[in-house]
Formats: sequence, structure tokens, C-alpha cells
Amino acid sequence: MKDAAVRFEHVKKYFMKSSGLFGHTTLKAVDDISFEIKKGEILAVVGESGCGKSTLAKMLCKIHDVTEGKIYVDGKEITGHMSKQEMQEFRSNVQMIFQDPFGSLNPAHKVSYIVGRAVEIHNPHMNKKEVKQRVIELFETVGLTPAVDFMEKHPNQLSGGQRQRIVIARALAVEPSIMVADEPTSMLDVSIGIEIMNLMMELKEKKKLTYMYITHNLASARYMADRIAVIYAGNCVEQGNIEEVLEKPLHPYTILLLNSTPEPFREEQFEIHASEELPDLTGPMQMCPFSSRCPKATERCKNEKPDIYKVGQREVKCFLYEHAKTENEVQLNVSIYQEEKS
Repeated sequence: MKDAAVRFEHVKKYFMKSSGLFGHTTLKAVDDISFEIKKGEILAVVGESGCGKSTLAKMLCKIHDVTEGKIYVDGKEITGHMSKQEMQEFRSNVQMIFQDPFGSLNPAHKVSYIVGRAVEIHNPHMNKKEVKQRVIELFETVGLTPAVDFMEKHPNQLSGGQRQRIVIARALAVEPSIMVADEPTSMLDVSIGIEIMNLMMELKEKKKLTYMYITHNLASARYMADRIAVIYAGNCVEQGNIEEVLEKPLHPYTILLLNSTPEPFREEQFEIHASEELPDLTGPMQMCPFSSRCPKATERCKNEKPDIYKVGQREVKCFLYEHAKTENEVQLNVSIYQEEKS
């Protein structure tokens, strides 16, 4: 679509894993995922650890190459080889906010150098005075004021929240339009995390940014995002408007995630009791990836992989919704999970 800032089309990422002295197996970290992020939107990508969230982020940032499929940024395909100039332009457009503000900053350098170096690389026409002024502006933009109190400090002299602000300032230095935030608040105190989320949303409005927001925390996803994509075992099992998905979950795995973060004031409470048997990501995966844990799984689920079914404004990868097209049919399908309560 023309208004899509990012588009994943049937993207796969397989890793080769050593198995024995000469053998190897293929780990399917991402297995045929498609979604898009509209310009100016925040898409939350959620799921448990190891589901493929960070791998998606790293492919978008070209840290990992795509095994199959295509990724588009502002309508231009970014998969495959890029020249040095193309890569420079790409880095100016897509930046990442890392999870660990302690490990993503070089402790040997002052924070003014860390941010200033990004300014220098992408603005070779600037002199030292102009670079310094730009660094001061960036510090003030992310709430490190007065900037002169922070310029000469090393990362170890800053708090976790202040370091994450430096990470954000470094990302903003190249004036990107797309930010990939990989669990940016998970290593921070709750109150500091909220401050960082508020800062990110303020920057979204001021800088017209688009976010891919990676998290395992559904509360922060609801606070931040416009839409949500739920990932399980390298598959996108449900996506749609965040309020609809979290208030009226369709896929059994989405319901399982909601159970892990109870919200007593949610209008409807759904229960589903899943087994602890995890899928084999090195296997052929000719089945629903959640079938080994889902209490509603049938023989078909264990022998056939479901397609993505359009249900209202949502997409769900579950046979329960194969023929559900209207809102009434959605409600009938959702209601089966209430049987677990009785």
C-alpha cells in the first residue's frame, strides 16, 4: 500500500544449527510472516521469548539477511545487496533503539562523542562547532537538560533512563523516519520506563516517526501502540487494532498471553489452559505451530498448517476462523473459550 512505511511479504529467516560432528539442523526462527506498518503508526510486535520478535527487528535493520521473502521500506525493497551509498541512505532512514542501554553504549567514550559521531558520519559538511550545537539540540530533545551537564560524562556516570535517552538521541541524530524499538524499557524501572515511552510518543508526533515496537509486555503495548501483531514460533498468529485484539482476542495463543497478564477490569475474561509442550522449530512445521499446546486442537491442526483468515478488520492464523467473516461469527468462535470456565 502507498501509505505503508514498512511491509513484510512472506518473510522467512532460517539459521543453521550444528548437530553432531558433521551434521546440522535448520532452525526456523521466522517462518512466513507478512504484515505492514503504516506511516506515522506504532505497531507492537508481541510474543514470548524466542518467538522471533527480535529476529524480525534485525531483518528490518539489515543486521540479519532474509532467507526468503521481501521487506519494503517506503515502497523500496531492502532485501538483498546494497551499495555503500544505498546502505548509508538506508541507515539514515531506519534506526534502532536497543534493549540494553548498558551494553549499547561504548563505555570508553563520552556521551557527547557517541552522539556526535553519528552526526559527523551522516553530515560530513558540518564543522566541529555545528556538530557540537547539533548534539546539544539532540540532548535537549530527549530531555537531558541542561545539556552541558551531560556532555562530558561517560555512560557509567548516567542512570539507566539517562543512558536510554542517549541511545534515542543517537538514533535521532541521522533524522530517521522509522524507529525499531526492541524492548526499550524492559531493563528500566517501571516509572522510568513510562517516561521513556512518553518520550517516544512525543517524538512520534514532533518528528513524524513510525515505530516497530517489540515487547513481551501487553500493558506497554496497549499504552504505546495503534495496532498489534502477535508472534508465536516464528508465525504471526493474529494482528489488528490493539484495542480489538486485547479486548476480544481470537487466537488461542493471544488468549494465553492475556492470561499471563490479568486485567481485572477487562469486560470479558477468557480462559484457556495450554499444555507446556513446545513446538520443534527444526521440524518440517507442516502443522499449526500452536497445536501441541492448544486444548482446542484437532487432527487437522496437527497435520495441516492454517492459512491467514481475514475476520472483520483482523487477520488470524487459526482453523477456527476459516469461515468466520462477520462480527457475529467472530463472537460465536470466541465464545468457545468460555467453556473452559465451566
